[in-house]
Amino acid sequence: MTTINPSENPKDSAYTRHDRRDLLHANTDRSQMNVNSSKTIVLIHGQWVTPSSWEKFKGYFESRGHKVIASPWPGINKDVVAMRRNPSSLNGIGIEDLVAHYTTIIRGLSEPPIIMGHSFGGLIAQLLIDEGFGAAGVAIDSVPPKGILVLPLSTYLALTPIFLQPGTFKKTFIFTFKKWCKVFGNTLSESEARDEFEREVIPAPGRAIWQAALSNVTPNSIATINFRNNARAPLLFIGGEKDVLMPAALNRKNFRKYAASSAITEYKEFRGRSHYIIAEKGWEEVAHYALDWALAKSSPVQIQTRADKMSEERS
Repeated sequence: MTTINPSENPKDSAYTRHDRRDLLHANTDRSQMNVNSSKTIVLIHGQWVTPSSWEKFKGYFESRGHKVIASPWPGINKDVVAMRRNPSSLNGIGIEDLVAHYTTIIRGLSEPPIIMGHSFGGLIAQLLIDEGFGAAGVAIDSVPPKGILVLPLSTYLALTPIFLQPGTFKKTFIFTFKKWCKVFGNTLSESEARDEFEREVIPAPGRAIWQAALSNVTPNSIATINFRNNARAPLLFIGGEKDVLMPAALNRKNFRKYAASSAITEYKEFRGRSHYIIAEKGWEEVAHYALDWALAKSSPVQIQTRADKMSEERS
């Protein structure tokens, strides 16, 4: 068993817990990848954005021959301008609604997909992987599940405007442009940030935010993960060095919670990236790494087992 200490410097490197003799390396050449790897990818977006936040990743994955599903959350049924004008369709949307939505999508597929989630979507991806779905999972700048007791100060400061408005539990919340620039797109130029804000940013359902925030003091929280699950699919965490909202340190904490599991779990950090890692300059490197890793780590046995499970569920 080859083990790399999770406390080691993770920047620009991947570290893992598994027997490397039995596994393909994350940076393996595409020609060496498992030909039986999943061809379907499910992308789960996060709070304050729409599925179009994935458009660069989606186009890249499709160019490599994959079927890509980037479905909007329940309640996102209008364009950005209309959602800002009337976000009431998102009122009351919680984590359970998001898990149920993507579970339905995945169960309708002919094969277990690669599941990738960004930000709050990373939490949903973790929950789905824990439930036995997917051939592999990638959680990018992920919101943590229950069990991460101390968050970075920057996370608390970023979310303070929400916590000062308890009424958002039943409604929605949207950052001002100034605040969004500081916590979401802090590596973007002002003009780039303005373009992205106007094109992409919508109110977020407060209930889901509060569920995640209060998970550690909520019995039977919907955000609970079995960190010791040995039967789940391989899971990769990706962190951005400059992320303020969900800092790299928080992603490393999340990664380390899985230490007791024998299932493949790895972490990769990208220098200079903000929380907007999937759409900012340099997104190509992140997309390439995430896909190559997922293809390399998805074994035929794992995929077939999950395919059989999905077939039984549909019958």
